[in-house]
Amino acid sequence: MSGMEGTRIVMVRHGESMAQERRIVGGHAGCTGLSERGRTQVAALRDRLVRTGELGDDVVLYASLMPRAIETAEILAPALGGPPVLRDCDLCENHPGEGDGITWDEFEARYPYPEGAWDPDHRRVPGGETWNEMKVRVGRGVDGLVERHPGRTVVVATHGGPIVQVMIRFLAIDPSADEKRAWFAPENASITEFRHAVNPYQRTTLDWEMVRFNDHAHISGNGSEAAPRA
Repeated sequence: MSGMEGTRIVMVRHGESMAQERRIVGGHAGCTGLSERGRTQVAALRDRLVRTGELGDDVVLYASLMPRAIETAEILAPALGGPPVLRDCDLCENHPGEGDGITWDEFEARYPYPEGAWDPDHRRVPGGETWNEMKVRVGRGVDGLVERHPGRTVVVATHGGPIVQVMIRFLAIDPSADEKRAWFAPENASITEFRHAVNPYQRTTLDWEMVRFNDHAHISGNGSEAAPRA
């Protein structure tokens, strides 16, 4: 526990992207950055952080390699003390393989979702990533952040998929279990945060507290509403 206490992993989903606006699959090749609304959403978060100071100004700032995440981090950086934007592909959205850059309608027609029981090792798209492969990659990425920056506040400009992967991991949820459960859908420019600290109530749990999920109060009702689901 020494040195780890107080470590904060603050995951920010990117603002609305051009890929969302155009309804195309935004992998490494298909992503062309944020839409105008996306920049407005992230600017609203930046202004909130300046006003509240809730993340402090001694922050380590990361982004995935995808332009929408990098642009999100660059907009936020001035509110976080101006740190450089470090980049890590382990924090990227699911790698869509041959589906990268095509429309979602074409994607669904070309690579239909398989019928039957969900298989986390199924490779839906040639060259794409399975659920379990992404799980391992994102887990490695988060473990690396914690190892490199113990006791620090680490802000990560990332994507909905990695946020969900981290939630499932830290909350010890089995996504393949038969029991029905609610689903997670973080909004654009929202904050999800975990903090490393001893649980005072049950010592058998992980030393991670889920502080907040999908905090997007800064874009509610101010003209930068969340984008439609894509």
